[in-house]
Amino acid sequence: MFVSLRMLFAFLLLGLPGAVIGIPWSLLRGNTTMMYGWAMATMRFGLWAGGVKVRVSGRERFPIGEAAIVVSNHISNVDPPVLLPLVPGQTSVFLKAELMKIPLLGLVMRMGKFVPVARAKSREEARTSVDAASKVLAGGYNIFLFPEGTRSTDGNMLPFRKGAFYLAVQSGAPIAPMIVRGTSAMMPKGTLKSKSGRAEVEFLEPIRPSEGETPDELAKRVRAAMEEALKADGR
Repeated sequence: MFVSLRMLFAFLLLGLPGAVIGIPWSLLRGNTTMMYGWAMATMRFGLWAGGVKVRVSGRERFPIGEAAIVVSNHISNVDPPVLLPLVPGQTSVFLKAELMKIPLLGLVMRMGKFVPVARAKSREEARTSVDAASKVLAGGYNIFLFPEGTRSTDGNMLPFRKGAFYLAVQSGAPIAPMIVRGTSAMMPKGTLKSKSGRAEVEFLEPIRPSEGETPDELAKRVRAAMEEALKADGR
């Protein structure tokens, strides 16, 4: 628990001043680059305070010069602060639409081009989210998400939700898969207690939707590549 408190204190120590300074500055400038950079630095500082070390490989594989849909396996609450600062460029995420209504926090999320997802799962609402995400990609932002939708308890990937792959087929954007290892031991699902450790992150080769390929077919290709990378680790 002491490690969790150190991380939380570090996030607040940099995060609160970042919000106080960064939000007005971004509104005046019409640009969130500084605020985004501060947020990524805050995540790195929090990991350092918690004794979390990150080892990265394959980052040169990330497609430079175009926005990508970044996907990763999900095994711990530590995954987002480990992964997001590693993604080149500015990155958006999908989040619950209700969060956009929170004062100040909602403003920050809208400024960061976050993509709201409705709690209901109607086809029309899903199409609205994909259309919004396509516009974010067209604006030069990457989009990051966990296709499993929740954390795995045993390290094996859960079934994929198809949103990322509908988005890739519609927009033509490449999928940039990542693999994270080691974070489940730091903060397993079902607890807020964390401990120090080392995360291993690997960028895989980007996967582009082929002409005429369906979202299901693309999802299978991406999943196969990620599972192969996990097997290489002996899983």
